[in-house]
Amino acid sequence: MLATVLIEKLHDCFPDAEIDFLLRKGNEQLLAGHPFLHDVLIWDKKQNKQINLFRMLKRIRRNRYDKIINVQRFFATGILTAFSGAKETIGFDKNPLSFLFSKKIKHLVGGDQSVHETIRNLALIREFTNDALYKPKLYPSASDFSSVDAWVHSKFITLSPASVWFTKQFPASQWISFIRNIPPGFTIYLLGGPGDVALCESIREAVPRHDFKVLAGSLSFLQSAALMSRASMNYVNDSAPMHFASAMNAPVTAVYCSTLPEFGFGPLSDMRHIVQIDHPLYCRPCGLHGYAACPEGHFKCALEIKQEQLIKTLPPA
Repeated sequence: MLATVLIEKLHDCFPDAEIDFLLRKGNEQLLAGHPFLHDVLIWDKKQNKQINLFRMLKRIRRNRYDKIINVQRFFATGILTAFSGAKETIGFDKNPLSFLFSKKIKHLVGGDQSVHETIRNLALIREFTNDALYKPKLYPSASDFSSVDAWVHSKFITLSPASVWFTKQFPASQWISFIRNIPPGFTIYLLGGPGDVALCESIREAVPRHDFKVLAGSLSFLQSAALMSRASMNYVNDSAPMHFASAMNAPVTAVYCSTLPEFGFGPLSDMRHIVQIDHPLYCRPCGLHGYAACPEGHFKCALEIKQEQLIKTLPPA
């Protein structure tokens, strides 16, 4: 989603250009019906990964691109870039095959030179565009918006409690405490994918409120984004739903546990809040992306966040 800034800027600078976007199978619904894309190329990594990689390479070579722009730093996408046959290939210096690219751009994370990932991505095309900054953007269809109309009948907030990484995920017990403190006047929806339903149901069962519903597993990515755009506030981890909010300019409160917003993946909505522990912790951050368990065993970076920090970001009921 943070790479969609490239689509926005390339379309603005070259409105007649045909822009294709390559992503892994499972994420293609994010770009369904995108108004600025000519084609969405889908690489199936779960089955016959290497065979499908070289099938994709053949397809890319047949398309004879003028430019290939690689926002990833993995060997496989380095192969697709370096051997694409494109007139120009551009990527980050951290890609192991960047020495074969036409141009390689420094990718800076952490320290005084760290910037938002969208700015890092835009640096890939700065030389042949301009210095203007763009925000990520998704394009739910009219059908996506109408499909969530039934849930937009009062003031509501959404919570997306899950994350791929344990140490990025605000614990269920903390979400439960927060929900118990939300004053009357808000309907609460829990969002997530099919794999998040059990977590969301366990949270709902722990809080007996009539204005509380689990929508996880029942909405597509773009339907979730459409709903978030109409919420009074969206509560998320440092994870994909935060970027949904940014791409819809939806109000968002992002909870950071083991990671830091300074890594450059923070929320970009006009109305945004960041919640994290309000004191230094010797082991935080423990990594750029997160872990399956707290390396220290105490998970203080999540458990020592105070409930009033979240309550403070609630809009008036």
